[in-house]
Amino acid sequence: MEYNKTIMPVLFIGHGTPMNAIEDNSFSRKWNRMGEVLPQPEAILCISAHWETEASMVTAMDKPKTIHDFGGFPEELYRQQYPAPGSPRLADILGDKVKMYEIEKDYRWGLDHGTWSFLKHMYPNADIPVVQLSIDYTQDMQYHYNLGKELSFLRRKGVLIAGSGNMVHNLRLARPNEEGYNYEFAYEWAEKLNEAMKKKILTGDHASMINYHTLTQEAQLGIPSEEHYIPLIYTLGLQEPEDKVELFNDTIVAGSISMTSLVISNKTIHKS
Repeated sequence: MEYNKTIMPVLFIGHGTPMNAIEDNSFSRKWNRMGEVLPQPEAILCISAHWETEASMVTAMDKPKTIHDFGGFPEELYRQQYPAPGSPRLADILGDKVKMYEIEKDYRWGLDHGTWSFLKHMYPNADIPVVQLSIDYTQDMQYHYNLGKELSFLRRKGVLIAGSGNMVHNLRLARPNEEGYNYEFAYEWAEKLNEAMKKKILTGDHASMINYHTLTQEAQLGIPSEEHYIPLIYTLGLQEPEDKVELFNDTIVAGSISMTSLVISNKTIHKS
């Protein structure tokens, strides 16, 4: 894997319901458009909310399986496959180059829906190598932010890094309608928290995002568990001084799920 002169952008994807993998909607169309306007990556590293472990691990197999890690959805969703190749070479690079923390190799996981549900639209040919980095749930936010910084060298190797979760994510309080979880509706508290986070992100106040409990009193409602929030922290850790942040899919659905997504880049990404 040779160094690429392009400094690759970084993404945070609000992935929402798994149904976005098979639906033609505003979110999936935006993912498709992002795949068209972003520099072509040599490989993709995804930090998904849906792979939690007791260590930091990276998929290291040649052919990662497509994981259907959900229940109660239409049969069509379970038939979906995303047969992208893996990249044992990228797993080796992570193990060799990341010095602050140990990253273990994994040969059992694969690509969960936090990864393939949006990549299926961004890169439908599934011809770009994809690896996942797990979330070590035993670690604090500062660990995840610091590890994100440690990964920044990959941006100069042509690797597109994407965190995948949701900034505001409370399924217990979600209120879908008859069409599902993409009903555009926001509780007042969810909107307030989402707006507070966007303000901190756009002004580069990463310390407040790491200490998210201090953002607003609504943080406890909007982040009842941290797995969907942590991928955002990796993304922020990857931001460099010359980078700008653009928002897309900036919508709250089902009352309590924010689809707000970020592209962090030293160049403006024209998404329209």
